[in-house]
Amino acid sequence: MIANSEPLHFRGYRDVLAEEGVTLTEPDYYARYLGFDDVGAFEAIGDHCGAAWTAAQIRDLVARKAVRLEALERDVSVLFPGAADAIRRAAAAMPIAIASGARGDEIRRVLAREDLLGLFTAVVAAEDTPVSKPAPDPYLRAVAGLAAAAGPRLLARECVAIEDSRWGLESARAAGLRTVAVTTTYRAAELVADLTIPSLDAMDLDLLSRLCSD
Repeated sequence: MIANSEPLHFRGYRDVLAEEGVTLTEPDYYARYLGFDDVGAFEAIGDHCGAAWTAAQIRDLVARKAVRLEALERDVSVLFPGAADAIRRAAAAMPIAIASGARGDEIRRVLAREDLLGLFTAVVAAEDTPVSKPAPDPYLRAVAGLAAAAGPRLLARECVAIEDSRWGLESARAAGLRTVAVTTTYRAAELVADLTIPSLDAMDLDLLSRLCSD
């Protein structure tokens, strides 16, 4: 949740779907589809609107959306305010990872543009697990990646997931991590977490450490 890319993802889905004669509104996107990876989103949208897309057609929709997203991101920083500083502070203190429903090339493109890619011990993308959030698989893989750097005895409950959506928080809890909700996308009342903060600027590493030791 370091990047405020959801408005661009919405526009990417909207534009590609419009070419198929399907209308996607912004309220519907945030209420129904934000937590999915690209394949899951197009499958869910197809089910909802009665489009009988084949697996090959969905792969084509995903590819077209990726092209559109790259064009929308060009020369634009999509990071949330304070995200870059929060990443640098965290990486200086501990190994950090990303567990995301976005495509790996999209994640790495954003991080490389901001000179942040090398700070992450592991990057788990949509294509790296058989199922995406809210299933625990992305976070289980991320913890395994962190354990390769921090030591094989690293436990999921010793890790903290920082998320801004209920799907991400559900995924992290199911994997056994402690959770921090950031209210940049949804209201605090809509998010269930061990700790809630208003923005990444408010991330306190000492507080996160104590959260894991409780």
